[in-house]
Amino acid sequence: MALGSNRKVSVSKTGCAVETALGLIGGRWKGVVIYWLLKEKRRFGELRRLLPSCTQRMLTLQLRELEADGLVKRTVFPEVPPHVEYELTPFGRSLEPVVIGLRDWGEQYKRRIERAQVAGESARLRAKAG
Repeated sequence: MALGSNRKVSVSKTGCAVETALGLIGGRWKGVVIYWLLKEKRRFGELRRLLPSCTQRMLTLQLRELEADGLVKRTVFPEVPPHVEYELTPFGRSLEPVVIGLRDWGEQYKRRIERAQVAGESARLRAKAG
């Protein structure tokens, strides 16, 4: 699919560029798909294994939207069984610093939550002992 095909993507209702960007990569799985495609081309089955909580239908829909928006290229090899690879387009690859930044922020946040849980557990144990 070509950019601007059947999929209707609003540039922005508010005029905010962040809204536009999140409209393209927002949702639970698109950012993660982009993250895994940053490293290398992937087959559908590989992406399924990397995203075990994502249903086959949802992954298919997300990949189709990313393709329609010009972020992902889908290549079909005429073989039996069919061989399909997904890779980022140059436009999709331009999201690398954004996705890596989100990954780094997510890692920091996870550590913060883990520290808070450990501190909360320690406080509960002190309260029981006291």
